[in-house]
Parts: sequence; structure tokens; C-alpha cells
Amino acid sequence: MDWSNCPLVETKPGVQRGRPVVRGTRVTVDDSIIGNWEAGLEPLAIAELFPAVTVRQIEEILSYAAEQQAHVSRPA
Repeated sequence: MDWSNCPLVETKPGVQRGRPVVRGTRVTVDDSIIGNWEAGLEPLAIAELFPAVTVRQIEEILSYAAEQQAHVSRPA
């Protein structure tokens, strides 16, 4: 997924091997946020696992991911 337009996500070569993370943290977006949500955890439970990230940030990241997925899934 392309996270380049999500203001809550950043990539830095020296942080988590350049994988997308929640801005200002080392919490990976794809594994820690999306992966746990896909495994059935609610945003509050994810925030409890990763205290550096707020429930609101998680909800906004999930919303961005859903919008991106919907955009990719639309027929041309």
C-alpha cells in the first residue's frame, strides 16, 4: 500500500528498515496496525499494545487504508 499521502505515516531508512511507521514512533503500520486489525483486534486493543500510538491515530490510519483499498478496487 502506498502510504506517501498519509500525514500520519513516515518512512525513514534508519527506522524499522525503512518500513512505514506511525510518524514519530517505531510502530510499523502494515504489521502492527493493519495486521492486528485484520487479526480481529479493535483500535483500543491495538493502542493498548502500542502506547506510543493513540486510538484516534489508529482509526485514521485504518480509514486511510480503507479509502486506498476502495480506490484500488474500483473498476476503471
